[in-house]
Amino acid sequence: MATAGNNLSAYNKENLPDARHMRFGLVVSEWNARITENLYEGAKTCLIENGVALENITRLNVPGAFELPYGAKKLAQQNSFDAIIVIGCVIQGDTRHFDFVCQGVTHGIAHLNIIQETPVIFCVLTDNTLQQSIDRSGGKHGNKGTEAAVTALKMGAIKNG
Repeated sequence: MATAGNNLSAYNKENLPDARHMRFGLVVSEWNARITENLYEGAKTCLIENGVALENITRLNVPGAFELPYGAKKLAQQNSFDAIIVIGCVIQGDTRHFDFVCQGVTHGIAHLNIIQETPVIFCVLTDNTLQQSIDRSGGKHGNKGTEAAVTALKMGAIKNG
């Protein structure tokens, strides 16, 4: 979890698997695009820096966070990815909508990880304020997209192991 003053996006490349032949799907929510684009760039950059060819990264846009599980399911059905990263951002508002969206997305992604073989990595910010999302998408707490990509590299290796 991001904590004030900590940047959790640092990692040691030597501890990551060989990713030169891996393929990744990134499902990106168009809602809160300022944040999700930063997360996407963090994930994509990390994958490329660790040997993944650009042509082995597939992006699928969906309208909002609630649609992320469906997008991930559609990519998983292609059976051609080592891991899929879902990227979204839900910011607390004045209604319970936040709770329902966060719970639905979380349960949907967890369910996909149980019923199918391609790991789905959760990169959905669920913050109280826009500033918290900014801080976690390339700001003072690093980029959760980078962290999700590191997780995807490791889970892809487990899938192939």
